[in-house]
Amino acid sequence: MTEHSDFATMAKKAMEDAIDKRGQINVLIAGRSGVGKSTLINAIFQGNLAETGQGRPVTKTTREITKEGIPLAVWDTRGLEMAAYKETIADLERLISDRAKERDPSRHIHVAYLCIHEDGRRVEEAEIELHYALSKHMPVIGVITKSRSDQGFRAEVQELLPETRNVIRVRALAEQFDEGHSLPPMGLAELAEMTAEVIPEGLRCAFAAAQKASIQAKKNVSHGVVATAAALAASAGAVPIPLSDSFLLIPIQVGMLAGISVAFGLELSNAFLSTLVVGLAGSTGATVAGRMIVANLFKCIPSVGSVVGGAISASTATALTVALGELYITTLDALFTQSGGDMPDSDTILTEFRRRLELNHA
Repeated sequence: MTEHSDFATMAKKAMEDAIDKRGQINVLIAGRSGVGKSTLINAIFQGNLAETGQGRPVTKTTREITKEGIPLAVWDTRGLEMAAYKETIADLERLISDRAKERDPSRHIHVAYLCIHEDGRRVEEAEIELHYALSKHMPVIGVITKSRSDQGFRAEVQELLPETRNVIRVRALAEQFDEGHSLPPMGLAELAEMTAEVIPEGLRCAFAAAQKASIQAKKNVSHGVVATAAALAASAGAVPIPLSDSFLLIPIQVGMLAGISVAFGLELSNAFLSTLVVGLAGSTGATVAGRMIVANLFKCIPSVGSVVGGAISASTATALTVALGELYITTLDALFTQSGGDMPDSDTILTEFRRRLELNHA
């Protein structure tokens, strides 16, 4: 087997492991008709989900929305304004309870958004009852939609919905007025970051990947990926690795880059991952790539420059891995910021990552 095929196999395994560890997040979104649930879904999550996702009815008033490539299912609940809302809530609670009994945690519903229109200035009995029912099973976040002027309404909602983890005012779309005044979107990043706080830690990667409102949420998960990889690199370097064999660190670093890519929600492929790492060295061989990447990264870390030609210690292996991971996070952060949260294409990522690596080495 050639070095190139070995490396392709390594990239494929790293990709599969990262996707498997990511899992899936299930978000329930409830509220009366016209409250802006679809707009909120599209503003928070990747893929213009409310319009382009596949909807599957699961009860008379609830449908499940998914889209291939996004580790998310949104459960859209309607019917709270109906006279028979108690039946709607009972059906929903049975569905949630049945899901919670399943052994596969990806089948559970993990967090709920209860949406209330700010213009209405009131919390209905159905919304109060629903928040109590949902809070028995999952964290509930109150979301005040189409927010323009609080005037104490948020505090009122918090008082009437005491089981919510927080109440966040959101404006999903910018609003323009005749006199030239405008209101920008607001509250979306705060809602995403609050969600990341209240869900179990094992779901944070899936949520980070699925959402587009907060780059910080993606970075938080990615920093954890780097920390894990650094610990593995330190273990590998506990017995000093000869520089000539330094490519042995590459499987750890490939796994790290795959994990960061998944946390940012990139469309991961064998070709992308292989090109990402091999492209750093300008070589198609895993062994050569490993040596060149490590040698080049030494230039980023003055304190370890003296070991070139000698051996890589645990501290050096850690520093090299952290340098590579944090540079990749910085690259993705810049590209997502420039695009306003939209997904950059693979070629743009590869070009910018290489540019930044070369800039650090200059």
